[in-house]
Amino acid sequence: MFNEVPELYDRVRPGYPDELFADLCAVTGMDERSSVLEVGCGTGQATRSLASLGCSVTAVEPGGDMAALTRQHLASFRNVEVETSTFEEWEDRGRRFDALVAASSWHWVDPSIGWQRAHDVLHPGGWVALLGHVVVRRPGEPEVYAETADLHERFSSGNPDWGDPPLEEDVRGTDESWGLVDDPGPLFGPTIVRWYPTVQWFTGDGFADHLRSLSPYRKLDGDVREPLLNAVAERIRTRMGDRASRRYLSVLRVGRRAQ
Repeated sequence: MFNEVPELYDRVRPGYPDELFADLCAVTGMDERSSVLEVGCGTGQATRSLASLGCSVTAVEPGGDMAALTRQHLASFRNVEVETSTFEEWEDRGRRFDALVAASSWHWVDPSIGWQRAHDVLHPGGWVALLGHVVVRRPGEPEVYAETADLHERFSSGNPDWGDPPLEEDVRGTDESWGLVDDPGPLFGPTIVRWYPTVQWFTGDGFADHLRSLSPYRKLDGDVREPLLNAVAERIRTRMGDRASRRYLSVLRVGRRAQ
């Protein structure tokens, strides 16, 4: 569904903070000598940061247009190869890696295949790193969903994807191990979890474009999605001064391959 809008996805989706990649290197020992497999690279937001570390990156992306945009963005990097495939069907050709990184993508991988494949394609002592963003809110701060809940119900009543984001302090207080994906069991060791607060600011039209890149909205029929998002944009213009934030806790989850 993201392959329908690769340029939009690339423009409006949040990147990952430099501090996250510094911690990733500190925890795993990754450096310019390391080989990294990135699963579901999208349009290359995380790939660019990995490539800048100097390590060898093999990026796998099932969306042909998404993969093409990643190749375009990273054409100047000689240490990056982008291959178009799902991770489940990807041909590893006997290659083995020091780390596997998945940025906001691992939940799309079939867990009955993905964790074992991750274990198999890593060198002994290799690492899995799952990167992501959790949308959060702060008490007393204007938040778009709270301002537009009536619009969401009007255009797509009873949709299970609708609801207020959790409070930032509540998310910080959780230790979710591997998060909302299935646990790998004995294949990987204890998980190290780090949180990083980030924020994006949008106009009303910009926020609507951001929502157009998200799966709950891409799943809607266009004749539902577009009136809803146009109404959201108008609400931000008229009630929020045409300025809206999207707060996140970016997260790094790292675990070592069991022997």
